[in-house]
Amino acid sequence: MRRNNAAGRLRKPIPLYAFAGIVSIATLVLYNLPFFAYVAANNNLSRVGGLLLMASLGVVMLTLNFLMAYLVMFMLRRVGRVLLAILAVVNATAVYFIHTYSVIIDSTTIENVFNTRWSEASGFFSWGLWLTLIGLGVLPAMFCLVQPVAYGKARRLAAWCGGALALMLAVALANIGQTLWIGQHDTELGGLLQPWSYLVNMCRVVSSHRDKQAEEIKLPDGSITDDEKAVVVLVIGESARKANFQLYGYGRDTNPRLARQQGLRVYEATSCATYTTAGTKAILEPQDSGDLYEVLPNYAFRTGADVSWRTSNWGEPPIHIDEYLTDKELVAMYPDADGRYDGILFRGLRERIETSPANKVLIVLHTSASHGPNYADKYPKEMEFYKPVANNPEEGEKNIPLLVNAYDNTIRYTDSLLSALIDTLRTMDEWKSAMLFVSDHGESLGENMMFMHGLPLRLAPREQYEIPFLVWTSEGFRTYKPVATSGEPAEGELPAVIDQHYVFHSVLNLLSIQSPAYNGAYDIFEAAK
Repeated sequence: MRRNNAAGRLRKPIPLYAFAGIVSIATLVLYNLPFFAYVAANNNLSRVGGLLLMASLGVVMLTLNFLMAYLVMFMLRRVGRVLLAILAVVNATAVYFIHTYSVIIDSTTIENVFNTRWSEASGFFSWGLWLTLIGLGVLPAMFCLVQPVAYGKARRLAAWCGGALALMLAVALANIGQTLWIGQHDTELGGLLQPWSYLVNMCRVVSSHRDKQAEEIKLPDGSITDDEKAVVVLVIGESARKANFQLYGYGRDTNPRLARQQGLRVYEATSCATYTTAGTKAILEPQDSGDLYEVLPNYAFRTGADVSWRTSNWGEPPIHIDEYLTDKELVAMYPDADGRYDGILFRGLRERIETSPANKVLIVLHTSASHGPNYADKYPKEMEFYKPVANNPEEGEKNIPLLVNAYDNTIRYTDSLLSALIDTLRTMDEWKSAMLFVSDHGESLGENMMFMHGLPLRLAPREQYEIPFLVWTSEGFRTYKPVATSGEPAEGELPAVIDQHYVFHSVLNLLSIQSPAYNGAYDIFEAAK
């Protein structure tokens, strides 16, 4: 009789919110202890502050896992049970490897998993792995598969999910001051967080493979209309914000060399996003679109220009040209250069341009000079003009002026690189030349306890989207359009504030590329005569 009563209790459905809560708590307790151990060992807060941080992270993780379990079960029913069971087994496997081999589940680990043969993988099987799989994987998976659930109605789904999202947002906003610390440790934290470590990184690996093979929407064919020797160097800045440029009225002399450059134009501009991938795409694409159109270097290369891409960064759209050089490859080419900083991207540019077999040359330099959170690591020590500096995010969070000092040094370093580039181009008498510097997005430096970047554009403070847009051309190359001083621009005028899409069309003009893709309204120059 008692056995029948126990079986009956097991077969009794429980509400979906209770099921999702059990799954969420089990996920936190069984699979995420390494995550909390890392947080406890690596935060520099007081004991109470550290406990509050871990409690906040725990609430966010519980809420996130609750949402996943609730939505998967409500939307997919039996398939959802199977998915949650699979996640339990994979979570157990991940925790075993984290404990046994001290790994983190990042994109490199996932890449290695995809590339591991069965003959190699079988060597990892042991009694420890089997026991972990059974205890932490199979048993929780059985619960997900057999426990009856009362799913409830859609309005209950909306109420639970809406409440969970509100709680998660409130806790995240309350801890916005920890952005710098999380930014410094994001790889380790993300690699220890189950099941999100492998779910997110699997998506990243698959997306990376897809991007490498991506076919853009081809633009209409263009043509080069003259034989004049012309070179354009487009420098894509990283996290450089307008607010800390002397050229835009900042109180410090962060641009001492550019401020003395004759012919330099300074435009009021905003970015189209607050993170690298979208900001860089906007700089290179012909129009604002969620689609992948043929980007500037690919189009110029296909049209007949000589194009070189040099990068110390990442996150650009797929680049399909013959010469794509990373900072490591440039170090191999110039072994006497210091490859730790953006200066390596500028090395040997004069020789590269003058030996080009083409009359039209486009060089794109994708820098990383002002990317946080460790700004003090982004410039040579001889460029440390503002002192003292924050040498790590914890120092910067506690003493924002030290953080600003380090950041301002990155801007001053950028100033020296850009000014030296202009000096080089100015002396190349056989070439018409131009330099454009546009940042991918801005940066928060502690204003309202916000740090770094990445907030949705509609919520982001202006420090994250007001960017520098600098242009220099050799004498007589092109005529600049006037800028409207207020209100709607008149015909032939530029608006008072431009955005990143002006790069594509302005560069086509400079390279004398005639194309149906060209839009003169987004060109800062008059049409070539």
